[in-house]
Amino acid sequence: MEVITLTKENLETEHICCAISDNKDCQVMAKKSWLAKRFSEGLVFKKMNVRGKCFIEYIPVENAWVPVQAPDYMYINCLWVSGKFKGQGYSNLLLEDCIADSKEKGKKGLVILSSKKKMPFLSDPGYLRHKGFQTADYAEPYYELLYLPFEEGETKPEFAQSVKKGTSAKEGFKLYYSHQCPYTAKYVPQIEAVAKNRGVSFASHRFESAKEAKECPAPFTTYSLFYNGKFLTNEILSDKKFEKILSDLTGR
Repeated sequence: MEVITLTKENLETEHICCAISDNKDCQVMAKKSWLAKRFSEGLVFKKMNVRGKCFIEYIPVENAWVPVQAPDYMYINCLWVSGKFKGQGYSNLLLEDCIADSKEKGKKGLVILSSKKKMPFLSDPGYLRHKGFQTADYAEPYYELLYLPFEEGETKPEFAQSVKKGTSAKEGFKLYYSHQCPYTAKYVPQIEAVAKNRGVSFASHRFESAKEAKECPAPFTTYSLFYNGKFLTNEILSDKKFEKILSDLTGR
């Protein structure tokens, strides 16, 4: 099956896999706008020629929206193959394409964010370790930074010091997010509305640049929710899920 690389020329006509296909949907618009601005920074988005979640997205660490230090590595934002496309070798094919492209560009290896066990919105650690990825660093409460060096003896990537404790100074709810994931365009306004209706202290900050995101107090800059300074979740919450969290934490 054909692998398609997104470009500024085909971005408007190609399905971006992780959101619905209507270009007028807020999720699609947000993601495609985000992608269009990243291509000049070295971002690559490769997908199988299907309408579904079957793609890989990566960018040089220097331009990645993550608090990670790994000079001359390539950072994988997302490798996602799901549904009927699983078990057909597409993950391997996409990863192999990423490796070949990164080597051709003179990179030292690959870096990706994962976790101690498989969790929503984070890359599967079992699959990555099977493909040779090793643990480079840890961050609370469950994050693991995995890397695949192309040569022995390469310097290990590491998290920025700001994320080690996984805390934020803000009281009440504080959400850090970006439009790297299209789902945030739909679901962030929903939980903002819930918090407002319940009279709960809630502040959100959408990252607008890699420089901003690299100062995030959590490794997953796409979506990290804190309450009274303590990290809660990286899962992109629906209004119903957020309402349950509100009830559990505040009784409202």
